[in-house]
Amino acid sequence: MIETKTKSLLQSLVDVSQEAGKEILRIYADETLFDRVDFKSDDSPLTLADKASHNVIEKYLKEITPEIPILSEEGRNIPYEERSQWGQFWLVDPLDGTKEFIKRNGEFTVNIALVEGGKVIMGCVHVPVMDTTYFAAKGEGSFIVKEGVTTRIEASEFEMTASGLRIVCSRSHMTKEVEEYVAQFDNPEAVSLGSSLKLIMIAEGKADIYPRLAPTMEWDTAAAQVIVEEAGGTVINYETGEPVVYNKENLLNPWFIVFARKLS
Repeated sequence: MIETKTKSLLQSLVDVSQEAGKEILRIYADETLFDRVDFKSDDSPLTLADKASHNVIEKYLKEITPEIPILSEEGRNIPYEERSQWGQFWLVDPLDGTKEFIKRNGEFTVNIALVEGGKVIMGCVHVPVMDTTYFAAKGEGSFIVKEGVTTRIEASEFEMTASGLRIVCSRSHMTKEVEEYVAQFDNPEAVSLGSSLKLIMIAEGKADIYPRLAPTMEWDTAAAQVIVEEAGGTVINYETGEPVVYNKENLLNPWFIVFARKLS
């Protein structure tokens, strides 16, 4: 049974992610608001929905945990000298999959994670279009909330040499390196998807491997990583084989591979 304080905080994450999701959908459905897209310094898109979701989450988290700082993709740029002193912090992507949002394919999420000592100890991923929420806390398992019902989820078991492995790839960031990685398997079944939903597919047992041999940021993966890990999977650095860690000086993630329950 989940400890009472942890359970209460997880429920708060579910609640705020769903409220943020409602704001996103309000803009998603309004053509007069939907097309207002700006571009950040790295040329990545920024919509009114990103900003609206950020505002909802920041306000809520400051109310329930005023002592815990927040690092959000849409928040202020916080120097490493300050971040490195944090014992815990919230790591937030108010709208993961902005490109998918703009394409109107529904493959975008709200990601909220609690990081402690470089590791994610709690996370929530909400899928607004599906009205579905995933959450996990260290040592407590991974769960899905759909139509008011909460169910535990687990990653599938697989062998690397098996034929027909289900390999999920990025819809918007397919690279030559990923194509070469997938080609090593026997008759793989490749699936393209956007946002943190790729990691969620591993956690739900709907895919076996997700190779991400392209850039991502820490807020893109943190919440989904703990959901994968608590479902029995792993998220490992492509070069070192070690788990992906957070609150680095450079917030760019290393290349990584997500595995379900690997038997061999």
